[in-house]
Amino acid sequence: MCTVTFIAHNNSYYITSNRDEQLARKDAIAPQLYEYNGASLIYPKDGEAGGSWVALHKNGNVAVLLNGGFVKHIPQPPYAASRGIILLEIISNPHPLNAFNTIHLTDIEPFTLVLYMQKSLFECRWDGHKKFAIALDKQEPHIWSSATLYEPAVIAKRKEWFGTWLLQTPNPTQQEILDFHRFAGDGDITNSLLMNRNNQLSTVSITSIAIHNQQATMQYLDLKQNKHTTQQMHLLNTIMQPG
Repeated sequence: MCTVTFIAHNNSYYITSNRDEQLARKDAIAPQLYEYNGASLIYPKDGEAGGSWVALHKNGNVAVLLNGGFVKHIPQPPYAASRGIILLEIISNPHPLNAFNTIHLTDIEPFTLVLYMQKSLFECRWDGHKKFAIALDKQEPHIWSSATLYEPAVIAKRKEWFGTWLLQTPNPTQQEILDFHRFAGDGDITNSLLMNRNNQLSTVSITSIAIHNQQATMQYLDLKQNKHTTQQMHLLNTIMQPG
């Protein structure tokens, strides 16, 4: 939930997420199809709280979670609910942007939500006090790094890596995007996209979603168990209008 990229290319959309987590945390469950609040969703499930950090809806909407809002915060548990559960509550709604704008977030730890819905892209943030939601240009590439793990200078450096890679890879495939998420960096393993800090905090998985026409493919690399899972979903041929 700590590094996310969004790329649009040749009428396809790619959303990819690196999950950086404490290695002592219980292993996640590989992506599968779930019914959640009446919605058909594909997502990997957190092994402890039961939520997720990335989910694909049958209608083609996607939500990806990063820990933290704008700046690093001091955790103040206990919280009312896991941020991964909040993600599922939002993405299971037919109108997830409306759901973010109306959901009660008091006593929820700060987070950033990248939301691709109705063929539009939004960045939604909760800083612990106030919500912020902005529309982004879906034709432009974007990269986010968690404010809780990466200092502003490192976040800026990662944007430079992404920009250089895009120049070198003008027609990226899903596999090439996965490779960027595995290998990008400058030798500093504590801040590379595939990061490791004293074998306590590390990138434990990479999840990539490719959407083309009415077909979506989710690839999941479990780096702890060295397993690769692929799930596909035929998307509904509808675009929901805000209610």
